Formats: sequence, structure tokens, C-alpha cells
Amino acid sequence: QVQLVESGGGLVQPGGSLRLSCVASGFTFSKYTMRWYRQAPGKERELVAAVTSSGRPIDYVNSVKGRFTISRDNAKNTVYLQMNSLKPEDTAVYYCFGPVPVGSFGQGTQVTVSS
Repeated sequence: QVQLVESGGGLVQPGGSLRLSCVASGFTFSKYTMRWYRQAPGKERELVAAVTSSGRPIDYVNSVKGRFTISRDNAKNTVYLQMNSLKPEDTAVYYCFGPVPVGSFGQGTQVTVSS
């Protein structure tokens, strides 16, 4: 079955950077679009970014454009989210989702941006 394992979250000061990773298994990773979502306390889960099977980034939410970069390595079955210039409002649990459209979410990784 589909399994997604996220890592790379943590506590970072405003302006800092983190890189999230999501290792996928249970499906042919290289054939499918993958997504990152996030859910902040008290808010609905929102789509952050997506990447096509060939590695083209799509669907960045406006609030992260110019700061976050989604990418993938099909040889490693891994999708990444590079997050720069982090803000307190980026604090959330970040989830990997795939394969699009009928996949599932991983367990999530907590990102906390605070001084």
C-alpha cells in the first residue's frame, strides 16, 4: 500500500530555512504528481505546492511564492520542500500527499517558526 514518510521539520527562527523530505513507497513514484499540504492550528489543511511526475513545480499557494521550492528525485522516490525566509505564519504540520489524485497523506512533520 501507499506509504509516505515525511521528515525535516523542526523549530526555526523567522527568516530561517528548512528542507522537508518525503520518501514514498507502494506505487510507481516516477509516474505521478506529488503535493505538499500544511495545516496550522485551528485552520483547514491547505495545498502548499505540487510537482509533476517530470519535476515541474505547479500550484504554489500565493503566500509561499518566491520563498518555497518543491522538487523531486525519482531515483530516490523522494519529494522535497525547500522553505526559505520562513515566517511565523508558516508554522504548521506539513504533509506529503500522493500519488495524485487517489493517494494518501503521510503522518506529517511539525514546522514551528518562532523567535
